[in-house]
Amino acid sequence: MPQTISEKILAAHAGVKSVKAGEFIEPKVDIALGNDVTTPLAIKEFRKVGAKKVFDRSKVVFVMDHFTPNKDINSAEQVKFIREFAKEQKIINYFEGTNVGVEHALLPEKGLVVPGDLVIGADSHTCTYGALSAFSTGVGSTDLAAAMITGKLWMKVPSTIKFIYTGKLNKWVSGKDLILHTIGKIGVDGALYQSMEFVGPVIDKLPMHERFTMANMAIEAGGKNGIFHPDKFTLEYAKKRSKKKPRLYASDADAKYADVIEIDCSKIKPQVSLPFLPSNSKAVGEVGRIEIDQVVIGSCTNGRIEDFRLAAKILKGKKINSRVRLLIIPATPEVYKQILDEGLISIFLAAGGIISPPTCGPCLGGHMGILASGERCVATTNRNFVGRMGHVKSEVYLASPVVAAASAIKGYVAEPEQLK
Repeated sequence: MPQTISEKILAAHAGVKSVKAGEFIEPKVDIALGNDVTTPLAIKEFRKVGAKKVFDRSKVVFVMDHFTPNKDINSAEQVKFIREFAKEQKIINYFEGTNVGVEHALLPEKGLVVPGDLVIGADSHTCTYGALSAFSTGVGSTDLAAAMITGKLWMKVPSTIKFIYTGKLNKWVSGKDLILHTIGKIGVDGALYQSMEFVGPVIDKLPMHERFTMANMAIEAGGKNGIFHPDKFTLEYAKKRSKKKPRLYASDADAKYADVIEIDCSKIKPQVSLPFLPSNSKAVGEVGRIEIDQVVIGSCTNGRIEDFRLAAKILKGKKINSRVRLLIIPATPEVYKQILDEGLISIFLAAGGIISPPTCGPCLGGHMGILASGERCVATTNRNFVGRMGHVKSEVYLASPVVAAASAIKGYVAEPEQLK
């Protein structure tokens, strides 16, 4: 039976020849992921049912990234609770302190995910690993507990929407702009519980860091997962970082899709998503003068070294607007070291930026950059809901690193072309 890449991965992990949309299966997982916010409840459920050991101490991963460095007593107690459980269970992949990074940048970087894997995580942006041609999806803490015990997950097979990206990218347009435009086109529920499969001549040339950005935001369209076919970029990335053997799958030419949507990228300009939905996307040149108070460059969406190189290219030799706070948040310790070694930190500091240790921090209104009433922030993060980054009367504008950097300089939502 013809199948999509998502269906093939799910079938392989369920131990069957094929699956179809709407079918319920119980596949084995390669990674069960939790963070400092979601893991405590999973551990409590683990204890409640009388479980004694996790199914595989190398496949259960805990990353203490949301409130790191611990912002208060409650967050410190949460981490202590998880740390003690990880020690008891001899969890191999436990990340805290000097080795912690934002989970969805850290796991690929550490080689914990490779093509063909099935990854579940108690965090909605677990869909990020679809950039590596893995089937990855977010689940609740109770589902994480079940996976920690059994190594399996009960789920329904999603149908698939194929997105074909054609044309040629305009200057300064990146994967962030493509996914913001796509979400704007279909809406925040346009792919509800569906697999978003990204293909086309533009995608074939898209580098890995931009694929991570696009897969990361599949959930913002309601997607169960976002996924790319494996190619030379995928394999080069995985080979450098992992000893795990990849399993390569691709959609059959006659696979069944719920819908096929073609997007002409030559018509896409640098985007910004206005409050209070990621789907409220427009070309930056269409939004008028929106003055801002803060800019955040980082997160699991755009916190990789390539993102900071782009931001530094815009900021070099310039100063940010006196009204603006610019927060630079590398996603992992490795990225932090790279921006230091490459001299990017000097560029950011000279421009007036503030350098933060790796953390999810302000993205979820956690800490390290909370907004007051009436304040506006341009962020390279993934959500701009009411109160997402602080006060319910604050506003978040989603954009790419180059738009964020240009906005920091101008003091209002801007694109690089406006700096000339």
